[in-house]
Amino acid sequence: MKLCRYDDNRIGLVRQGLVHDVTAILDALPRLRYPAPFGDQLIANLAALRPRMEELADSAAGRPVEQVRFLSPVANPSKIIGTPVNYHAHVEEARRDAEIAVYNAGQSRSIEEQGLFLKASSSLVGSSEGVTIRFPERRTDHEAELGVVIGRKTALISEQEALGAVAGYAIALDMVVRGKEDRSYRKSPDSYAVLGPWLVTADELGDPGALDFSLRVNGELRQAANTREMIISVARQIAWASSVYTLYPGDIIMSGTCQGVGPVQPGDVMSLVFDRIGQMTVAVR
Repeated sequence: MKLCRYDDNRIGLVRQGLVHDVTAILDALPRLRYPAPFGDQLIANLAALRPRMEELADSAAGRPVEQVRFLSPVANPSKIIGTPVNYHAHVEEARRDAEIAVYNAGQSRSIEEQGLFLKASSSLVGSSEGVTIRFPERRTDHEAELGVVIGRKTALISEQEALGAVAGYAIALDMVVRGKEDRSYRKSPDSYAVLGPWLVTADELGDPGALDFSLRVNGELRQAANTREMIISVARQIAWASSVYTLYPGDIIMSGTCQGVGPVQPGDVMSLVFDRIGQMTVAVR
């Protein structure tokens, strides 16, 4: 199933290039009282609501995907977790470019030594909302990644069981402004976390460790790789994250980028393609 959020916070299922409105499913969500629990309630209840959503989509007219404005398929993550330099070729390019990562005496730190990082949840946008450059005098780079969306409250899960905690996957853009400040600061401006164009449920996508993906800027190929090239697998990332943080429904793991990261400017258009997910276009303002 492909789940999207679009236009004025409507909910849709995407089938064969058409968006079918299933917004009525929101009436079935549990009523909440203050304080609201952590996490995204639609994602938390997705498995239980899925049969009814499919029924609603069956009877709803479809709109071409080109005619809707895609928001992030996850509305309320409690956190966005990032995994740094998770492809060997990206490690090598970082060694050659001091603006990409910090290195001591020419010796790179491992992913475990660097640790996971957090992006502000307020940085999250959908593909149609675009990226707004926050520091125009500095270099802002694109980083194409597989976005992993957690489906249930999870802590201290094993690597062997980790993929069972996933609701689905989406295309992710982990935008970053280069500089000497802490990584989380430079990756958290508004619109610097793009997720979309929809969420593909875990059962439909299958193995997240064998996906070709690419990113182009104004038609020029910048990034291309396969998720099998990750240094730390998706399952291991989930297990690692859950050993530090309690993961809640809707939490997002941006699983690391490959080689080819580079700067973008206002007016550029980024186009991303992921096997078994789809494609999304993101404008830079």
